[in-house]
Amino acid sequence: MRRPPGEPGSRAPRPTEGATCAGPGESWSPSPNSMLRVLLSAQASAARLSGLLLLPPVQPCYLGPSKWGDRPAGGGPHAGPVQGLQRLLEQARSPGELLRWLGQNPTKVRAHHYPVALRRLGQLLGSRPRPPPVEQATLQDLSQLIIRNCPSFDIHTIHVCLHLAVLLGFPSDGPLVCALERERRFRLPPKPPPPLQPVLHGGQRLEAALSCPRFLRYPRQHLIRSLAEAGPEELTPHVMVLLAQHLARHRLREPQLLEAIAHFLVVQEAQLNSKVVQKLVLPFGRLNYLPLEQQFMPCLERILAREAGVAPLATVNILMSLCQLRCLPFRVLHFVFSPSFINHVSGTPHALIVRRYLSLLDTAVELELPGYQGPRLPRRQQVPIFPQPLITDRARSKYSHKDIVAEGLRQLLGEEKYRQDLTVPPGYCTDFLLCVSSSGAVLPVRTQDPFLPYPPRSCPRGQAASQPTTHDPAQRVVLMLRERWHFCRDGRVLLGSRALRERHLGLMGYQLLPLPFEELESQRGLPQLKSYLRQKLQALGLRWGPEGG
Repeated sequence: MRRPPGEPGSRAPRPTEGATCAGPGESWSPSPNSMLRVLLSAQASAARLSGLLLLPPVQPCYLGPSKWGDRPAGGGPHAGPVQGLQRLLEQARSPGELLRWLGQNPTKVRAHHYPVALRRLGQLLGSRPRPPPVEQATLQDLSQLIIRNCPSFDIHTIHVCLHLAVLLGFPSDGPLVCALERERRFRLPPKPPPPLQPVLHGGQRLEAALSCPRFLRYPRQHLIRSLAEAGPEELTPHVMVLLAQHLARHRLREPQLLEAIAHFLVVQEAQLNSKVVQKLVLPFGRLNYLPLEQQFMPCLERILAREAGVAPLATVNILMSLCQLRCLPFRVLHFVFSPSFINHVSGTPHALIVRRYLSLLDTAVELELPGYQGPRLPRRQQVPIFPQPLITDRARSKYSHKDIVAEGLRQLLGEEKYRQDLTVPPGYCTDFLLCVSSSGAVLPVRTQDPFLPYPPRSCPRGQAASQPTTHDPAQRVVLMLRERWHFCRDGRVLLGSRALRERHLGLMGYQLLPLPFEELESQRGLPQLKSYLRQKLQALGLRWGPEGG
């Protein structure tokens, strides 16, 4: 059943945007594109206007207290007259009659009657066959009536009247819309005053900057200025440790900030113990940054010589950072590889982690320090360095390219011609390992020993393997994924642990084939990735049979 035009359920085209109408006090001469010009034209229909008035008819309900003492519908002595006035407004036949019902019954008018009157005005302006005449004085008097009484409206009534006034074309800067908008803003809950910002000095300002959410994107603006403005007494060990931990955690390789930490360490050497120093040194190894401060290494050597026997774990942590920087002091290595130190740490709760770090230090001595002639870690004390993928790789596995690269290698070479996540002695985990003959043919891994001997056969223990050679004719090629999080945040410097792994694998005789994240991310789909891997392998002189092997 078709609804009569003007009923709230009827659907109609949306109104023309940008239409305006003269408000109270303005001349009644709408522009050709104004809304009321369209509504007053002979072609306008009630159905078009009903589409403008999107709100349903306002029911005689209690909309909040007013100066006339509103009561809920159906209750109290005024319920009947109030409902009767609403019916009269809904049945008015002209704008003048609307104004007369509102002006002649002040004791019966409630706040919700004004939206009823505005809605009826819109229906009258869109009625057929010809809308009733509209006088400027009538619209002005109706507007003034609403303006005079809108301070008593509740927020819902104000919203409804404001919406209807805009739809009817009253200008946004006219008296009616401005008065309703002013009342709407007046009823908004007040904004709480901003909290007083405490006066921060240099060190406090640095701590506040570290907790600022913008620091990760703009570290220099926040911290370098704070460091420059802070006095020596304000840069406490606690503040500098916070800075060092933040740089390390977020992979921020900021030279000026790192140099400030190095200078602080040198200046405060006498007041710092090894437990604090291990935290200050952490970002240098992790971010693969050797400071320009000339006294940095001599200072650390003095601190280690003084504190090595007091805090074994802190001592080994400092040496781990220096190992990533290829700056291991011989004197301290003599101490940590001594039987007394090893026996001392064996009975502590952190014995396993210390043995793992000592195993890594022993590997670094084997591969990188040909001149070292001191004690070494006994074979029986050695443990695998990194027996599984690093924590960051496991945590971000869903973002890694490893799965799609594995599928590309499977389709390109065949499953039997590569190994994934294989840990090679002395405990480095490889992403993908291939065995290659002297002629460049990729061999099935099951027919070959995938491991190269460690220590390298070219060097007896105690000599570096900078030029490793092997009697095994088969080469081992390691495909190294270089994911985005393997780099400092500047995107080009490998983190210290990654650079150390690649450096040691190369020194042991493995041929490395890096796969940078920029190149992997540029491949669109598996076919492009297979083509990319084919080019990479062929560039090394490798050859293999048909795809799928």
